[in-house]
Amino acid sequence: MANTYTGTDFQATGLRVAIVVSTYNDSITGKLLTGSLETLASRGIEEGNVDVAKVPGAWEIPLAAAVMARSGNYAAVICLGCVIRGETTHDVHINTQVSQTLGNLALECELPVAFGVLTCNTVEQAISRAGGAVGNKGVEAAEAALEMMGLLRNLPQSET
Repeated sequence: MANTYTGTDFQATGLRVAIVVSTYNDSITGKLLTGSLETLASRGIEEGNVDVAKVPGAWEIPLAAAVMARSGNYAAVICLGCVIRGETTHDVHINTQVSQTLGNLALECELPVAFGVLTCNTVEQAISRAGGAVGNKGVEAAEAALEMMGLLRNLPQSET
């Protein structure tokens, strides 16, 4: 029978978490942040064990996330932002670079780096994903980070 490892129902009491949130589209990202903070608190992470770094836009998220991830002070980094398509294709370039950099950071640091950056076509889509009809992606990012924190603690570690 195969061994199965999960991180569900992980209580993160005593652990520290970093959140990097863009202040661009603050009416959206503020709701994502509130959702993440409430989710972390519901799973035992005290307010004093969460550090929030506010950056100007989504482009700046990876740099702050990298500094926090490499510090060794956190069990996870949650990244929150909102990029809405405009008249040009600049959103595609931002979204591609941010997502690739954060994915690489997670692998490099062997640390959960949760992707809660909305990549929407319209403001209405963003509102729906920040506590509206589609839920709150800040909550989902925090839940993913918590589950990965638990999973990484349960996985067998190399002895080398």
